[in-house]
Amino acid sequence: MVAISQSGETADTMAAVREARRQGATVIAVTNVVGSALSMEADGVIYMQSGPEISVAATKTMLNQIACGMLLALRLGQARGVLDDEEHRRLATALTESPALVERALLLEPQLAEMAQRYAHTRSAMFIGRGINFPVALEGAMKLKEISYIHAEGYAAGELKHGPIALLDPDVPVVALATRSRTLPKIVSNIQEVSSRDAPVIAVVTEGENPFDAGFVRDLVEVPLIEELISPLVNIVPLQLFAYHVAVERGCDVDQPRNLAKSVTVE
Repeated sequence: MVAISQSGETADTMAAVREARRQGATVIAVTNVVGSALSMEADGVIYMQSGPEISVAATKTMLNQIACGMLLALRLGQARGVLDDEEHRRLATALTESPALVERALLLEPQLAEMAQRYAHTRSAMFIGRGINFPVALEGAMKLKEISYIHAEGYAAGELKHGPIALLDPDVPVVALATRSRTLPKIVSNIQEVSSRDAPVIAVVTEGENPFDAGFVRDLVEVPLIEELISPLVNIVPLQLFAYHVAVERGCDVDQPRNLAKSVTVE
């Protein structure tokens, strides 16, 4: 079992860990806090080494959790013989290069701040992605709702026609992850469906690879190209920055979001 908790004190995570150990499972912890309850309970620990995470709406530790998970996956894939040396080297190199690409993504901040002015007073927002970009959509929606108090939900893009598409109208912006991936043609089709319902589309695409015809997308956010399996490290950054600037534009206290605590210590 791999248990992930920035603080190492999250109550429901700890309950799951104790139950797993009771049933004889080996537990690997991914945490940021040395000496935390999770680190003491686990059989092995991967420390994120992020430094103190002051933000209630965690950002840097979110990225480091992904990086730690990828490192663990690479090591296990190699140990089990299901990841050949060439693929291991390619992915490990991409992971090593990712900090520089994250820094490039941070340069998008002026564009995202300008966009935030136009979307700050929306009543609801939707985030969609496919494959490895689906959890990126979930993170983008979570950050927006946590700090700006705009209702936002993340969906697997293939689920749009099973209900969420009924929510679309000109006042519901849709943030779509459309970076280079094996599922790109399908997400493009989903975005065309969204656009035909007159919902404004914010598309996150790979630099120089805009797959859309004119008029389908209201705002285009271009992120650096990176290996698909590593891409969440880069693709998440503009969504976090967008949420931050929307919250600031709305006059929200991004450091102390209402009703939230840094560590959830009760179930």
